[in-house]
Parts: sequence; C-alpha cells; structure tokens
Amino acid sequence: MRVTQGMISRDLLRQLNNTNSRLYDLQQQLVTGKKITKPSQDPVIASLGIAYRTEVAQINQYSRNMDEVHNWTDNSESALDQANSVLQRIRELTVEASNDTYTDDQRKDIQKEVSQLKEQLVNIVNTKVAGKYIFNGTNTSTPPVAIDASGNVTTAYNANAVQIEVNNGIKIPVNVNPNDAFPPSLFADIQDLESALTTTPSDGKQIGSFLDKIDQHIDEVVGARAELGARMNRVDMIDNRIGAQKQIAETMMANNEDAQFEQVLVDYQTQLSVQRAALAVGSKIIQPTLVDFLS
Repeated sequence: MRVTQGMISRDLLRQLNNTNSRLYDLQQQLVTGKKITKPSQDPVIASLGIAYRTEVAQINQYSRNMDEVHNWTDNSESALDQANSVLQRIRELTVEASNDTYTDDQRKDIQKEVSQLKEQLVNIVNTKVAGKYIFNGTNTSTPPVAIDASGNVTTAYNANAVQIEVNNGIKIPVNVNPNDAFPPSLFADIQDLESALTTTPSDGKQIGSFLDKIDQHIDEVVGARAELGARMNRVDMIDNRIGAQKQIAETMMANNEDAQFEQVLVDYQTQLSVQRAALAVGSKIIQPTLVDFLS
C-alpha cells in the first residue's frame, strides 16, 4: 500500500487530537478531583456512582432519623428521672406526715408541698420536645394531662407507639407508654393523699397507708425507665452500625468516583511529554511546501 504525505499528515493530526483529548481529561480530573465529569466518559463509573450515592443518601436519612430517636429517648429518660425524684419526695413527706407527733396544721403545710409536687408531676407528663408531647403516643399535639384551678387532674392518654425507621425495614418505638409510667391512678392517689392531709382531725395511720401506693407508682416509673434503657442500648448499637455503614458506603463511592491525585499527576506529566515529543517529530515529518522554498 502506498503511503502518501497526506495520509501521514492526517494520521499525525489524529494522534495529536487524541493526545490533546487525553490531556484535557487528565486536566479535568486534577481540577475536579473526579474520574469523570459526564456519564459518557465512563458509563460504568456513572451507573455505579448513582447506586452508591443513593445508598449514602439513604444512610444519611437513617442517621437523621437516629438523631430524632435520641431526642425522644433522652428527653423521656430525663423526664422519668425527674418523675422518680418527685415521687420519692412525696414518699418522704408521707412518712413524715404519718408520724403521730405531727399536728393537723403541720400536715396541712405538707399538703401544700404535695400539691406543688403534683403540679410538677403534671408538667413532667406534659413534657414537650420540638413542639411535640412525648408522653401521649401518636397524639403529639394534645397534652396528655390537664389540671384545673381546683387541682383536679384528668388524663387523656394515647398509648399508640411512635415508631421511627432506623434502617431498611427496621422501626423502633421511641415513646414511653403513659399508662405504664403514669397511670391515671397515680394522680388519683395523690389527690386522695392531699385530702387525707387536710382532714381534721387527721389520721397518721390513714396517711401511712398511702406508702404502699406511692411505692407501687415509684416501681412503675422505674420499670418504664428500665424498659426505655434497654431500648436505648439497642438504639446505640444500631447507631454504631449506621455509622459503620456510612463510612463503608462513602469509601466505596470515593473509590469509584474520586481521582487518585498522585497517579493522575504522573499520567498528566507523561502525556504532556508525549504531546511535546509528537509535536517535535511531527514538525519534521510533515513535508515542506512550496511556500517554504519561496520565503
């Protein structure tokens, strides 16, 4: 086959164009830090990138859900701790008031503190976090407990579990059932205790009979707190798992998309040297024209 000067020139230009294209791709990798800037450069990397990004986005959503879970459980645990302290103080006052040496006036003074503690207990059950009542099940917009001017307490509990998805197909109940921690009998017993403290003449033995009831309510709060603690331990394990999944997914995404700077820089310098050598050789290969002789 006869090789003409035109064929040599066209092949040289084609090779130079390929070199320039390769240099452009390497330059884009150095600037953007990514292997490709458009799917047509490598459809496999592009398709895998979509899958990895979807996975990372899902994990990030689960991570945000875990923040909400911690918000519910941490505030619930704190509220139960405060409720336990209030009930312990009511128990102490009941023990004091059951002493036969206390007078009616002294017991009425104790009743005033018990009344304040009852209101504090109502405030605890009506705890709001981010505008939501955390002790009223799925009815988070309505307070579970109400107290009127006379100190009478009424409850309207919603016991439905509030569930948050923390992984693919895994949902965790984050709320405490108010019927378990703060049954309606709790406030009824406290109100009966108030009445016993204000009765004239008061009876220390009758007041002392409330100790068993108060102990039962303390046990209910402690039991709800223990159940919540078990769930919090599981939440921590799930949170650690999500963190590990996120790290793995981000690493895989980076390995698929991110350019290796050191290798790209070496390839760029190599390709630049190739281009310069090609230009130098090409200037000698291309046949001089008649214009060169006329100059």
